[in-house]
Amino acid sequence: MKMRIGPPMFRRGFTLLEVMFAMVAFCTAMFVILALVSNSLANARRLQRPLLDAGVVAAELSQTNLVTGIHHVDLGELLGNTYNGYICTYDIEEVESNKLFQVDFIVQSNSGDKPVVSKMSTLLFSPNSPAGPLDGATATP
Repeated sequence: MKMRIGPPMFRRGFTLLEVMFAMVAFCTAMFVILALVSNSLANARRLQRPLLDAGVVAAELSQTNLVTGIHHVDLGELLGNTYNGYICTYDIEEVESNKLFQVDFIVQSNSGDKPVVSKMSTLLFSPNSPAGPLDGATATP
């Protein structure tokens, strides 16, 4: 029999226990990092002003009888303090003789330069509206 004399033979690689500890450490670190990123994004989202949309004014307008012309609405009075400093201007125009109206909405800041925040155009049908010039009325209301 032949005996080998010299340094003992070492196996190369990691044991299963070492790999499991490394995976636990990696997963724990990843969950901590993802939680921090998630909290940071949530805090940044809370700091942003809510998006202004003319759809709220359109919903309010659809509940009323439409009258053609240009109108202004202060969004702070309509929607509360969150929207102070913004106005919505809308132009109502009858487009068909069957009580179909086109409404163009523009939401602007109430500051001096009045940058446009949102624009929207929609068609509204209002059978209870007063007769317009396309319905044969002689004067618009």
